[in-house]
Amino acid sequence: MKFVMIRHCAAPAATKLAKPAPARQMRTIIAAVPGDDGLMDSMSPSPMVSESAVLIPVPEAEGVVSGHRDRLDRAAAWGVPAHVTVLYPFLAPSAITAAAIASLADAVGSISAFDCEFAATAWFGEEVIWLAPRPDQPFRALTQAVSVAFPGFLAYGGVYDDVVPHLTVGDRPASGVTELRAAEAEVLRWLPIQAHISRVWLMTGHAAPGSWQAVAELPLAG
Repeated sequence: MKFVMIRHCAAPAATKLAKPAPARQMRTIIAAVPGDDGLMDSMSPSPMVSESAVLIPVPEAEGVVSGHRDRLDRAAAWGVPAHVTVLYPFLAPSAITAAAIASLADAVGSISAFDCEFAATAWFGEEVIWLAPRPDQPFRALTQAVSVAFPGFLAYGGVYDDVVPHLTVGDRPASGVTELRAAEAEVLRWLPIQAHISRVWLMTGHAAPGSWQAVAELPLAG
């Protein structure tokens, strides 16, 4: 299974135009990871302790959601792109070795690349607005495959009986739900968003601006 180790892969810049921008290509830079001697929601990372996450970047959604995420999703400021989470929390960054990435690559590569669309918004109570992917089964299959490969890690720490695939647009601000509802109304104008899912990122970081960076890009099969 081939994979690319990367030092940094920044989220696409926020689009300031009224009309969604086309998907952007994201640049990768080969680098090493800890232990390589030749061989981004409802939970928040500690402001001092680095963590990791396995996620699916969705660049096709950036033109629609980035402006809202900049205001309403703190993960955007940390450097996490528009995404659907596969597994978080994941390995401690010090435990991300070449062997661990190879195991993750095998799990990710057991699922075929697929097309999906984000055609509707949904809510977790009145706290979080998100985009619902359809179909959602391939996202669930990715989470299952990675969880089987790394049995000590449960999505969101096992807090939820059903982990719902979702792309977060924003969390409820202190001022109340009004801003979230306005964001929803604007996002709905540009749906559906068509996306091709062909890769997964392993990211590390903590709760600080720009701290989250991709350390590996892992392809799905096909």
